[in-house]
Amino acid sequence: MRRHILTLGLLLLPVSAMANIIVDKTGVDEKDYVYDLHQCTEMSTQVEQKQTEGSAIGTAAKGAAIGSAGKAIAGGSGSEGAKQGAAIGLGVGVLSKGRERRNNKDTYAAEQQTVIKNCMTNRGYVVLN
Repeated sequence: MRRHILTLGLLLLPVSAMANIIVDKTGVDEKDYVYDLHQCTEMSTQVEQKQTEGSAIGTAAKGAAIGSAGKAIAGGSGSEGAKQGAAIGLGVGVLSKGRERRNNKDTYAAEQQTVIKNCMTNRGYVVLN
């Protein structure tokens, strides 16, 4: 019965936490290890994820203003420049927001891993990575 509870506990741990932590288990009781890893993983959920601010629409508006000014300076129609600037601004806005979200997600995951590694080290485990 205990073996099934431990197995269930392992399944409930986030996959990313188990995949990135390498611990030397020489002389370590497996039951204690699973319990400690679970507690450290739970603590890592306290890391706050940064939210991205602004929107792609705001970037499109900025792009429209810049595009119309650039087109007017070049001698073209202001409304055509605004349309082209909005399209470019929207594209840039969507791409930059996607990149920012990925960077935030990577930073969030790295901070969680650091918390887990520090927690396991503080509990006396030898963390190899």
